[in-house]
Amino acid sequence: MGMKIYGIPKSCATACIMTCLGEKVIEEYELVHVDLSKGEHKSATHLAKNPFGKVPVLEDGPLTLFESRAITGYLCRKYKSGTDLLRNDSVEEAAMVGVWLEVESQQFNAAIYPIMFEKLMKPFLGQTPDQSVIDEFLLKLGSVLDIYEARLSNSKYLACDSFTLADLHHLPYIHYFIKRTPYGDLITSRAHVKAWWEDISARPSFVKVAQQMDARPILN
Repeated sequence: MGMKIYGIPKSCATACIMTCLGEKVIEEYELVHVDLSKGEHKSATHLAKNPFGKVPVLEDGPLTLFESRAITGYLCRKYKSGTDLLRNDSVEEAAMVGVWLEVESQQFNAAIYPIMFEKLMKPFLGQTPDQSVIDEFLLKLGSVLDIYEARLSNSKYLACDSFTLADLHHLPYIHYFIKRTPYGDLITSRAHVKAWWEDISARPSFVKVAQQMDARPILN
C-alpha cells in the first residue's frame, strides 16, 4: 500500500506535510482530497482516521498518523534523503530544532491562528470578524516576532544556521498572512524576519506548494 495524505493544499497543516515531502524528495504518495466545504472531514470514514475530524491524516502501510508536526517528524525520521530537517547529526542542533518547533506551536501559531480565523474563515462562513480579537492577537504576534527578530539577528534560521522543520512549519501561515491580510508589515517591517521569510519562502519545495494553496477556494 502506497503512502496517502488526506487533506487539501489550502490547509496550512497539509501544506506543511507536502512541503516536507518536497524537502525529502519524496514524490511517490497520493494526496486524497477531503472536501471540507461538504463536511467530509466529519464523516465516519474520516473520523476513523482522525477522531478530531481534522486534516491532514497520513496513511503509510498499517500506520495512520494525524497532527502535522507528528507527521513531519515521522517523515524526517523515516526518510534520509533530501534535507536533514531535524539536524540528526548534531545533538545540540537537534535539540534546538525541538525548542523552536515548540515555539512555533505554542507561541507563533497560538498568536497567528486567531487572526487568520477572524480575517479569512469567519467571512467565508458568513460570520462577522471580531476586530477586538484581531487587535489582541496582533499585539501578541508582534511580541513573538520581536523575539524572532532578535534570534534571527544571530542565526540564519531559527534553530541553527541550516533550514529545519522549525522554519518549515511557519511557511503556510505567513504566506496567507502576507497575501490575504493587511497586516503583512508585521513580517516585513522587521529586517531579519523579512530576510528569513524571503529565504525560506523561495525554497522550491514551498514554491510548488504555494501555487496549489493559491489555486483553489479556501475550503476545497
